[in-house]
Amino acid sequence: MIKLTRLDGEQFVLNAELIRYVESRPDTFITLTSGERLIVTEAMDEVVERAVTYQQTKNLYPTPCPENRATA
Repeated sequence: MIKLTRLDGEQFVLNAELIRYVESRPDTFITLTSGERLIVTEAMDEVVERAVTYQQTKNLYPTPCPENRATA
């Protein structure tokens, strides 16, 4: 998940795994896998950096181990 800003200043969180591609024209357009397009204030390079950082860190958190429960 990455935090971005709409052109009206509203911040939102986007699931970075849904990004199909990012364009700079000169506003930054994000096209999602669904075909939906978003326009954000962040530069294209910033969106890409945040998405890559998200992908790099998403598996760094350990998954909880099941508790060892003794049966009586």
